[in-house]
Amino acid sequence: MKTKLYILITIIAFLGCKGHQIKTDKFSGISATLNLVELTNDKVKVTLTFPKIHKKNTIFCIPKTVPGTYSTNNYGQFIENFKATDKDGEAIAVKQLDQNRWEISAVSQLAQVNYEVNDTYDIEKEGGVFSPAGTNIETGRNFMLNLYAFVGYIEGMENVPYQLEIKRPATFYPTTALPFISEKNDFASSNDLFKIDRYFELTDNPIMYAAPDTLSFRTGNMEIILGLYSATGKYKAQDIKPALVKTMTAQKNFLGNIDNTNKYAILLYLSDPSKLDARGSGALEHNNSTVVVFSEDVKLETLEQSIVDVVSHEFFHILTPLNVHSEEIHYFDFNNPKMSKHLWMYEGVTEYFAQLFQVNQGLCDETEFYERMADKINTSKQFDDTVPFTVMSEYILTETHKNSFYNVYQKGALIAMCLDIQLRELSNGERGILDLMQELSKKYGKDRPFDDNKIVKEIGKLTHPDIEKFFNTYVYGETPIPYAEFLEKVGLTAREKSIKTDYLFKEKVPYVDIDTDNGTIYFRKRIKFNSFLEQMGVKSGDILVGINETPITITNFREPIVATRQWKPGMDVTFLIKRDEKEIVLKGKTNTPSVSEWEIVKSEATENGKVAQLRKSWLKG
Repeated sequence: MKTKLYILITIIAFLGCKGHQIKTDKFSGISATLNLVELTNDKVKVTLTFPKIHKKNTIFCIPKTVPGTYSTNNYGQFIENFKATDKDGEAIAVKQLDQNRWEISAVSQLAQVNYEVNDTYDIEKEGGVFSPAGTNIETGRNFMLNLYAFVGYIEGMENVPYQLEIKRPATFYPTTALPFISEKNDFASSNDLFKIDRYFELTDNPIMYAAPDTLSFRTGNMEIILGLYSATGKYKAQDIKPALVKTMTAQKNFLGNIDNTNKYAILLYLSDPSKLDARGSGALEHNNSTVVVFSEDVKLETLEQSIVDVVSHEFFHILTPLNVHSEEIHYFDFNNPKMSKHLWMYEGVTEYFAQLFQVNQGLCDETEFYERMADKINTSKQFDDTVPFTVMSEYILTETHKNSFYNVYQKGALIAMCLDIQLRELSNGERGILDLMQELSKKYGKDRPFDDNKIVKEIGKLTHPDIEKFFNTYVYGETPIPYAEFLEKVGLTAREKSIKTDYLFKEKVPYVDIDTDNGTIYFRKRIKFNSFLEQMGVKSGDILVGINETPITITNFREPIVATRQWKPGMDVTFLIKRDEKEIVLKGKTNTPSVSEWEIVKSEATENGKVAQLRKSWLKG
């Protein structure tokens, strides 16, 4: 009896109400209904009801691109059976303009649109959508609702309020940062009601439905909610809690008096690698939540570290872009996006904080922090170091620059590191980049965007004229950052060193990887090859078809690749590779393979005095 009573109390607390009827007072905005109970071929039925629209015709849109992805995903590709009707249910003429837009005639008569939504997780290659930005519809098990893939908008009505009603299985509960009220329909289903101020807020608040496996804890004034779905039940939310509590408590301590949200939700989806399921790993940030996707097929220690690394980054987005962002983000155009020049801030500063807080709060030592930043230098050097970072940011969706996005986590973080060091130097250690972001947060905040072309001048006014020169030279300009010069200011030496490797391995990390979708073995991208592979003429993305006349396939690759560890210098080697759909033979002789990499170490002569004090201020605040 006590157990049943406890469960009842828990459910009531989770829903936030008991026995309330959902009140639908006269509503002048857009009402959206998602039916997660009555599915057709694993497709969700969506109905949108509109207020009177005084136009001859209008365009209904599903996003082409959403904030945080920096890629073109065309979510309209997952929409089927699109129909528009008047108040009597009679069809209104609709013309599909492209994958994401439908022109509706006689819009003054429009009452509803209806359509079905397919998901991405069980589609081959997920329709080109990064898993955390995707969707899942799995009857009786899980619904991952990135709402921009389910609910559209009328052009020009993006700032109209939305009322979202979701009919769900009675045994499922939502993980989300959105407040809601709930009504039990019958034994089989319930309804949840969400009220949302504008379309951007709807796209910024994902919801995951599943049988409840949730927990919450507080750090400072913030409530952290974790909802976990493990495809085979291998893991539970409680397994992750200790690492998550430790990490997020340290993050809040690092942020100090920055307190701009009272609730943060983590939607954690662990996929089943044995079937067609979410394939990508990582996370997509939102202002008050994050969607995280990983495979179940890892040890708990590995899963914990992956979650810590990813959530550490995503959580710091509560600072930027939540409270510091440009007009391009605030008034985001979902179908013709204009991108901001300042990815160094949104992703670079965020990634830098995700590393800095760990050494600041004692979660890693200084040596490990230096190694991580040196790795970022090494990776960033694989990209064109003369392209202005602002240009890459502004044109990140174009063919020319879209493949440079990974560099925002590398050079973007390094820009933040060097800016932090210079701010500390100019203020005798008193102020760093966290102080700058705090001041920008107070000046702007989540409802006041900055002018993309004026923010650097504003930063100069808040800090020092030399900081504006820093941006003009290294962020707007084509000059590569002299990392050694900046690190010398805090008593560190940045230098290149030669490291011996195996022929197809650097320590335990192979230079090749598996493409499970295509069943091929390929040479990894964004990695510096050793002297042997450079001599052979291998290029990133080359598919390895054979080694010395031994075919390489996804079923037999391990033995011939591991066997390369036994090679000696002077041997004849032949690679058969496929490049641009053409097979090419590469021939050469084995050498003593090595790779040149940057390292960051302490300068012994600066262990005392002003430089050592500046380093302490930088790392410990």
